[in-house]
Amino acid sequence: MYTEDDIRRLAWQCRRGMLELDILLEPFAKEAFRGLAFEDQQRFVKLLSCEDQDLFVWFMEREQPEDPDLQRIVRIILERVQPS
Repeated sequence: MYTEDDIRRLAWQCRRGMLELDILLEPFAKEAFRGLAFEDQQRFVKLLSCEDQDLFVWFMEREQPEDPDLQRIVRIILERVQPS
């Protein structure tokens, strides 16, 4: 279980220096992270360890992560901002 301090740290880690990523990741950490299943929360933490260039191409849907866990969390984040 993640504490409020953990979530604040994660939100800080979402500040990537690339506006496109900041716009996706920071609000997700602050507004949606608490509502995720624990496994998906762990996937999000794993996602934050990835390189910005990889994150960018995944969120722009030019490529998909090879890791199925990362594919899942990228999809969750994209569905939040692009509801069907």
